[in-house]
Amino acid sequence: MAERADFLVEIGTEELPPKALKSLSQAFHDRVVAGLADARLAFGDVESFATPRRLALRVSDLQTRQDDQALEMRGPPTRVGLADGQYTKAAVKFAESSGVPVDELVVQTTDKGEYLVARRREPGQPAEALLPDVVRRALGELPIPRRMRWGSSEAEFVRPVHWVVMLLGEDVVPCRVLDTDAGRLSRGHRFHSPGTLELRSADDYSAVLESQGRVVASFEERRDRVRAQAEAEARDAGGELVLDPGLLDEVTALVEWPVALCGGFEQRFLELPEEVLIATLQDHQRYFPVRGQDGRLLPRFVTISNLESRQPEAVRSGNERVVRPRLADAAFFWGQDRSRPLGERFEALDRVVFEKSLGSVGDKARRVKALAEYVAAAGGGDTALAGRAATLAKCDLLCEMVGEFPELQGTMGRYYAAQDGEPAEVAQAIEEHYLPRFAGDRLPATITGRILALADKLDTIAGIFAIGKPPTGNRDPFGVRRAALGVLRILIEGGMDLDLDGLVRRAVAAQPVETGEELPAQVFDYLMDRLRGFYAEGGAGLTAGHDAFEAVAARRPVSMTDFHQRLSAVVEFSRLDAAEALAGANKRIANILRQAGEPSGTGPDRDAMTEQAAIALHDAVQAAARQISPLIEQRRYREALEVLAGLREPVDTFFDDVLVMDPDPAIRANRLTLLASLRGLFMNIADVSRLGT
Repeated sequence: MAERADFLVEIGTEELPPKALKSLSQAFHDRVVAGLADARLAFGDVESFATPRRLALRVSDLQTRQDDQALEMRGPPTRVGLADGQYTKAAVKFAESSGVPVDELVVQTTDKGEYLVARRREPGQPAEALLPDVVRRALGELPIPRRMRWGSSEAEFVRPVHWVVMLLGEDVVPCRVLDTDAGRLSRGHRFHSPGTLELRSADDYSAVLESQGRVVASFEERRDRVRAQAEAEARDAGGELVLDPGLLDEVTALVEWPVALCGGFEQRFLELPEEVLIATLQDHQRYFPVRGQDGRLLPRFVTISNLESRQPEAVRSGNERVVRPRLADAAFFWGQDRSRPLGERFEALDRVVFEKSLGSVGDKARRVKALAEYVAAAGGGDTALAGRAATLAKCDLLCEMVGEFPELQGTMGRYYAAQDGEPAEVAQAIEEHYLPRFAGDRLPATITGRILALADKLDTIAGIFAIGKPPTGNRDPFGVRRAALGVLRILIEGGMDLDLDGLVRRAVAAQPVETGEELPAQVFDYLMDRLRGFYAEGGAGLTAGHDAFEAVAARRPVSMTDFHQRLSAVVEFSRLDAAEALAGANKRIANILRQAGEPSGTGPDRDAMTEQAAIALHDAVQAAARQISPLIEQRRYREALEVLAGLREPVDTFFDDVLVMDPDPAIRANRLTLLASLRGLFMNIADVSRLGT
C-alpha cells in the first residue's frame, strides 16, 4: 500500500477582497481536489481555511506516490507489423514510440483482427513532484475578474503574495509559486503576532495559528464565533441581533481574531425609517443592528473588532464617533426630501439618462406608465393606480437619501408617497416594482406592484434587445437576466394569466429606436430560454427535464400560467406506465405524417374502415375527444392526459394489425387522417412525441 501523509498549502497575501473570500476559498478547494484526482493521488478529507490574509487547504492522508500504471498501446495490425515472422519497420517504430523493445510486442486478437500490442508498466511519480503544478493550476483557474502584478514580479494574483507554505507531512515541498519560494514559515495576526510562525508538519496548522498567531484560520469556525459573540452582546444590551447572512460572511472575511463590542447612538435617530438606520449601520459601517423585544430597533449596534484591545472603551467610543455623523447626514436628507412632494421631481427625470439610445429615465417612466395601464386593464388591476404608481416609481432616484443610499431606491419612494397622501397601494407598488431583486427574493404582494414590476422589467428587456445589447457571457449591465426571471416569476407565481407574447410586442413597439419585425420573437425566445432554466432548477415548485419542457414549448403557449399548468400535467403524464409507449407512438405518427404529408379532409371515414383495429382506434379517439374537450377548456390538462393514456391499447393494436401506407390511395388517406386526429388530441396539450428525447 502506498504511504500517506497530510498535505498543507497556504498562500499568504495582503488583505483579500472580503466579499470574494468565501467564493475564492471554495474555488481553490474544488480545483485542488480536481487536480489531485487528475494526478491519480488518493486522499482523505480536505479542509479549507480562509482569512483576510490567506487561502489554505489541508488534505489528509494524501498518497505520497502515484500507483504504478499498467499501460497497453495498440499498434499496427499483424499483416503490417509482421512479415514472414519478422518485425517490419512499422513494428519497430511503434515499439520505439511506445518505449518497449520490439521483441516484447505481443499479438492481440480483437473482433477487428490481430494487432501488435505494447505493454509496459509506468512507475508512479512522487507526490512532491506533482503537487506544485496542481497548486499552480488551481490558483490560475480561480474566478478573479482582474488580476494584479506587484513590484518587479510577473506573477499575477488577486492581491500581492508575501509567503507560501507547502508541506507534505513534515517535509517542505520545494517549489516556487507566484514568484515565491514555498517553505514552512507562516504568519500570524498582523498586530497580535506580526512575526513568522514555524509549522513543523501539515497537521499543526490550525492549532499553531490560533495558539501562537492569534488567527482563527477556519472561515466556518470564525463565523460561528462572530455570530455567538455578536448575539451575546445584543442580549446584554437588552435586545436581539439583526443578523444578515451576507453581512455575517463579509465581517467574517474582514477579521482573523474576532472580538465583539456593543456601541450606541442618540435616541433621536430612531425617528428615521428603520431601513435607513439598517442601511447606515449594516451596509455602510458593517455593524449589526439590535432590535428590542417590541420589534423596534434599539439605539445600539454590535461591531466586530479584529483585535483584542487593552482599551475596549476607546474602540467602542471610536466606532460611535464614526457612526454619529453618518446618522446625522441621514437625518438631514430625511428632512430635505420631505420638504416637497415626491411627484414634483418627475419632470427632472428627463435630465437623467437611462441609456443614450433609449432616452432619459423620464422617457422610460412614460413608456412604463402606458404599459402598466395596459397590463392593469388586461389583468384586472386598477388602471388609475397603476398609472399613478408608474409616474412616481422613479422619482425617489432624485432624492438626497437615495443619492446617499442607492440600495433604498423604491423604499424611500414608498415613505415619501405615503407622506404625500398617495393611496397605500400606490406607495407600496413604488417599492415593490423592483422585486424580485435576486433569485429567491419575494414577489410584489399587491396587484399594482406586480403590474408595475412587470411593465418596468419588460420595458428594460425590450429596450436592451432593441439596441442590440442583450446579455453576453458575464456582461449584463442592465440586469436583463434578473429582469427576465422576475417577469416569469411574477406571471407564474403571481398567477397573472396574461398574453406574454402580446406584452413583449407592445413593449418592443414602444421603444424609441428602429426594430426589426423579428425582434419580438427574439425577446420571447430569450424569455423561454430563461424559463427552461427556471424549471430545470425546480422553479415554482416544479422540476421538469428538457424533454418535458420542449413538449410544451412546441405548443408555444403565450400565457405563462397556462404553460405552467401544461408542463405540470406533462411531468405527471411522463410518470404513467403508458407514457413511454404513447410518446413512441406519437413520434412514429409524426414521422409518418411528415413523410406522407398532412392529410386533407374533415376527418376519418369510419364506414370506409374494414379492419377491426382501425375501427376500434377510431371509436376510442372520438370518445376521448368528447371527454377531453371540456377538460382542455378548463385547463385540466392532467385529467385530459389521463384520458389519453387510456388509448395505449387501441394504438398498439392498430400498429400491430394495420398497414398505414396501404397501396390504395383512398385507404391510405383515411388511415393517415385517423392518425392525424389522434395526434391532434395530444397536440392540444403538448407534443408528447418529444418525451424521452
